[in-house]
Amino acid sequence: MHRLLGRFLLCLLAGFGLSAQAAESATGAAEPALLLANVYREDLDVSRYWVSEKLDGVRAYWDGRRLRFRSGQPVRVPAWFTVGFPDQALDGELWIDRRRFDRLSGIVRKQEPIDAEWREVRYMVFELPDAPGDFSARLSRLRELVHAAGVPWLRAVEQFRVDDAQALKHRLDAVLKGGGEGLMLHLAEAPYLSGRSDVLLKLKPWLDAEAMVVGHVPGQGKFTGMLGALLVEMPNGRRFRIGTGLTDAMRRTPPAIGTLVTYRYRELNRNGLPRFASFLRVRDGF
Repeated sequence: MHRLLGRFLLCLLAGFGLSAQAAESATGAAEPALLLANVYREDLDVSRYWVSEKLDGVRAYWDGRRLRFRSGQPVRVPAWFTVGFPDQALDGELWIDRRRFDRLSGIVRKQEPIDAEWREVRYMVFELPDAPGDFSARLSRLRELVHAAGVPWLRAVEQFRVDDAQALKHRLDAVLKGGGEGLMLHLAEAPYLSGRSDVLLKLKPWLDAEAMVVGHVPGQGKFTGMLGALLVEMPNGRRFRIGTGLTDAMRRTPPAIGTLVTYRYRELNRNGLPRFASFLRVRDGF
């Protein structure tokens, strides 16, 4: 069964006239079955959830032998980076610090890793894919594995509990004030699931999503001769333009057709399109 992003790509590529087999070949790798978050709703009993900071990092899956991006492609890490990692599957984020995503992305995307750069990177683990028990039990086991490994850059993401929505808001405000993105909520009694599910929720002032670049809209005025906006397509086939959040360098050399990009937005309008969509980053091989 194709993983979520694989299904996304296959759907879009099929829309461009490729067969399922050709589309699968174009994705280049089998994707791990990871749990993906839905958006937080205010009618929840938050005391049933473990809460953690939403890290602005690069999702990475350790399959017990190698580290892979969410796409299934290998992460080119120095050999020493994964020495001592447990032989059990781990799910987490490669991360440096708040507001350092661009620096991190530049490091982990290199085909030839640079040791000195990777000394800045930590692997922040928040889940044990396919492990038995509910999330509370898996979290306890995760902490044991990380402690036993004794690898300084392998760390368990801090998870905590809150009593009510007011306490959750206080924690969110503190994270945002410190430059963080938001919070993640994981249902304590949930078994391990893959795909998008309400057992994992993200809480942040902006929403984000992914779309595929299907066209380049020429710029006008001060952007004459450069990109004016990206024409992108959502997984459901709906198309819209993203014209804000793009750097001048990107306007001169825009993401190629077929590139996956992440954008942020406030909400969907009545036509199902994102309101105030703004470019965030190229999804690339992650």
